[in-house]
Amino acid sequence: MLAIDEFDTVKAEAFEEKMVDILNSGAVNLMISVGHRTGLFDVMAKMAPGTSQEIADRTGLNERYVREWLGAMTASGFVDVNTDGMALDHDHGHSHYNETALFSLPAEYAACLTRESSPNNIAVFSQYIAVLGGVEDDIVECFKNGGGVPYERYGRFNEVMAEDSGQTVLPALHDHILPLVPGLIEKLTEGMRVLDAGCGRGRAITMLAQDFPNSTFIGYDLLHDTVDFGNAEAERLGLENLQFVQKDLTTFDDDVDAGSFDFITSFDAIHDQADPGAMLRGIKKALAVDGVYLAQDINGSSHVHNNMDHPIGPLLYTISCMHCMSVSLAQDGDGLGAMWGREKAADMFEAAGFDHVEVHELEHDIQNCYYVVRP
Repeated sequence: MLAIDEFDTVKAEAFEEKMVDILNSGAVNLMISVGHRTGLFDVMAKMAPGTSQEIADRTGLNERYVREWLGAMTASGFVDVNTDGMALDHDHGHSHYNETALFSLPAEYAACLTRESSPNNIAVFSQYIAVLGGVEDDIVECFKNGGGVPYERYGRFNEVMAEDSGQTVLPALHDHILPLVPGLIEKLTEGMRVLDAGCGRGRAITMLAQDFPNSTFIGYDLLHDTVDFGNAEAERLGLENLQFVQKDLTTFDDDVDAGSFDFITSFDAIHDQADPGAMLRGIKKALAVDGVYLAQDINGSSHVHNNMDHPIGPLLYTISCMHCMSVSLAQDGDGLGAMWGREKAADMFEAAGFDHVEVHELEHDIQNCYYVVRP
């Protein structure tokens, strides 16, 4: 036990400062999410410095809320304020500033806060914290009693995931991801049978179906709402080579036809599964003899001490605890978690019967690695 005279006061004070910084950063993160969702960052990036009323008018938002949001953004250093010409008014004995302060978003900050800056729009990821905050009570109960939180409790999570995919997957799909498999683009052009397992809203497979009309595409997902969204989008785009099907992949190894697909993908999907081993065995069974499986999943180690310097390690462990692990446990699943790691992945691919596994990292994506897996 630590003796009282060994208490490190400097260390304690530094940690206290860190805690205050975390409180401020957490609060600002919520305001970043609001700024993204309301379009405030997008509008401010394109306009000259303006008052809170002018910014509210340009965005069609309520001025009082915009003013308070600007306070948070200014206090945190995200937004510049010009107070030249502001006067202190005295009205019935009360002092207050008139509303002539001019607010502006520096171009250097807009470069990672606006939709036009995609795929570098970090504000997209700030939404995860706000969404996950909505299930904190549920997670606390799980800490006490075990179990998990089902998918349907997460509100906008799949919407945010789709927007995330729009930055990490879609812009890199043709130039960086598909070329990881030599000759794949040529085969897709000629015609392949393609499955996206755990497809969510299916943004990646929808893009592929548009770009490779000679191939046929199917997306499997557990949730009815994501499948309905995907099918509606396919119909809107007139894609007759694409369909989405609601499917629980925990029985995939039992009910899939052998050799039924030439190319299978999964994007950020393995670690959420109730039975990821069954999913991988099913994928192995479903692949043609010369087929290939391309999996994007979280880039980390299976051992926490190896993730100490991970640039977004705390974020990934938090999302895992609050969502990925929990939705699996809610199905009486393995609870693999987002940070299952490359070591565990290698073991699971081998256990599923795959003989050839390549691991790739792409410069644009600090969050994921890409597995090219063959029977």
